[in-house]
Amino acid sequence: MSNIQEIATYAQENAAKLGIKKFDIYGSTVDDTSVQVDQGEPKLKASNRSGVTVRVWNEENTMGVTSTTDVDAKGLELALKTAYEASFFGVKENVPDFSPEATIPIPNTHKEKALQAPVSELIEKLLVAEKELLATHPAITSVPYNGLAQRDIDRFYLNSDGAVRTESHSLASVYLYSKTEEEGKKPRSGGAYRVKESVAELDIAGCIKETAEKTISHLHYEKIKTGKYQVVFSPEAFLSLIGAFSNLFNAQSILDNQSLSKTDDIGKELASPLLSVYDDALHPANIGAESFDGEGTPTRQIKLIEKGILTSFLHSAGTAKRLNAQPTGNASIGAKVSVSPNFYHVFAAGTPEQELSLETAENVILIDDLQALHAGVKALQGSFSLPFDGWLINKGEKTSIESATVAGDFLELLKSIVYVEKEVELTPGGVAPRVWVSELSITGD
Repeated sequence: MSNIQEIATYAQENAAKLGIKKFDIYGSTVDDTSVQVDQGEPKLKASNRSGVTVRVWNEENTMGVTSTTDVDAKGLELALKTAYEASFFGVKENVPDFSPEATIPIPNTHKEKALQAPVSELIEKLLVAEKELLATHPAITSVPYNGLAQRDIDRFYLNSDGAVRTESHSLASVYLYSKTEEEGKKPRSGGAYRVKESVAELDIAGCIKETAEKTISHLHYEKIKTGKYQVVFSPEAFLSLIGAFSNLFNAQSILDNQSLSKTDDIGKELASPLLSVYDDALHPANIGAESFDGEGTPTRQIKLIEKGILTSFLHSAGTAKRLNAQPTGNASIGAKVSVSPNFYHVFAAGTPEQELSLETAENVILIDDLQALHAGVKALQGSFSLPFDGWLINKGEKTSIESATVAGDFLELLKSIVYVEKEVELTPGGVAPRVWVSELSITGD
């Protein structure tokens, strides 16, 4: 991305020339390299994507928006002009506006970008990982899904009120998912994921070990009887449910009547007092942490559920204004501003009646991974019915479940949490511990 100050200067000059008084611009460049391997054959993907979104307000305070990949003087002039012309067809009600926090200084946590590893090194590391994983057990015959990727990200926001924000960061990730084949048995699988700032720091060995252990633990599987069981969600499984029902906290969804929450639900008891859920973009475990959102609002820790009580919603500048709240740093810029979570932090609050442990618990189901979330979740009814990978656990003995579905109501599930473990784990969606639920319906296939 060319120098942000240059872009700001171009933008100011072109806006003045066109008689535009109010505008803002958000842009980003993503430089991405990823490799995959298939039975020793490497595949490479590399891309460099950049884009800017320009919003312009006219004298009647309606807004137009356009996006472009050209960030030179000519490209910006055209974008400003197009957005200005579009502004006369803009909405008249709840017109988006600058975030009141776009010019608040952000403590500069300047991160140096990591040194990108050469592509040959990515390929070599992943080929070795595939080979090592296949060698861990004779039943593991393929690693159908895998990837090693590195990414550099630069982003900026500026507006005609003098806001200028920029930041850069790097991240690298590895994902491995292995599959078994045994005579007369169903194929079983398992996967793991790691993320760090650079390829050099990635714990690929740990990822191989976890993938192998999970996959092997599913080899001796048994059918499960249909019924009600105490269920323990893995950190990833619990966060994927929270993600599937994130309309609960989304102020834009609430205003659009596309949410399980209502505007006046703040302060309501939503979950067991043992549960706290924050959205915390700046959590130290969030490798690709962003310090501002698409509207230039600083990101921060937002307490969504505090000891079971619904404490806040996620806001853009527009939803905050309509609900008399603060913007939270969760907006993306566009013709219709959308709101989304940054990074969940789920943890134990309150004092449980008893400490529970998989070592001593009898006949509990540990759900490792939920599937078909796009199909099995009714986000506006609050219900879900999802196939899962997991184990029946009896006093520390794990038996893989051949195939089964878990069903329930998400709001009831939150209330019936009986234990939240202390130890948290990093997953793609945030950090969370294992979460115990008193009972859910399990259907064995």
